[in-house]
Amino acid sequence: MAVNDNAASAARPGPAPASRVALVAGGSGLVGRALLPLLLAAPEYARVQAISRRPLPIEHARLANRVLRFDSPLESQLKGLSVQDAFCCLGTTLRAAGSQAAFRLVDHDLVLAFARAAKAAGAERLVIVSSVGANAASNNFYLRVKGETEQDLEALRLRSLDILQPSLLLGARSERRPLELAAQLAGWVLGPLLMGRSASYRPIEASVVAAAMRGAARSGRLGTTRYLYPALRRLAGDI
Repeated sequence: MAVNDNAASAARPGPAPASRVALVAGGSGLVGRALLPLLLAAPEYARVQAISRRPLPIEHARLANRVLRFDSPLESQLKGLSVQDAFCCLGTTLRAAGSQAAFRLVDHDLVLAFARAAKAAGAERLVIVSSVGANAASNNFYLRVKGETEQDLEALRLRSLDILQPSLLLGARSERRPLELAAQLAGWVLGPLLMGRSASYRPIEASVVAAAMRGAARSGRLGTTRYLYPALRRLAGDI
């Protein structure tokens, strides 16, 4: 049963002993770069398995960076791996992808492939970054793909599926995006003016979304839960 969580007020259990294994995709992106250090510092994780196309610029005793071919089946490449929590930060933009087909390949097909591989590896929970306004019936291509991805993830019937729906992400990217930088600057100024139901469209720091991902994993919630701006802030403050 899907739940739209605007309160995120359920009691959080304390962290379990370091016995869990986390699987991460998208560790080189804006949110992923902030998420990995949080998971590596988390007392509940004995190991963090991060998959990527190229080696990640981070080393840690508990980090295993698996360099994979994303154009080959992920399940076979991760065969034998056992994990409990999976975190997906995969995503691109239409501008960066170059075409609608290339965008869908990343934001839908690759996300679904990762989710299936995580489930095959025993993942009990998947935490994913989607987008505010995601809707499979939307006339907007970006939001329609995000909505279709959410629907297809729900069809996998994972024990727990946490869907984070931020608006514009704030933070320094590894590559320069002038138009996005301008939008971020506008977001810093105009964001506080968005009140009430419009608050869900406030820009949000990628570091806060990363902290909310870990907070969602610690929540203990079952089924599908969607988190908008106010809940993302509360989740991030819980850790």
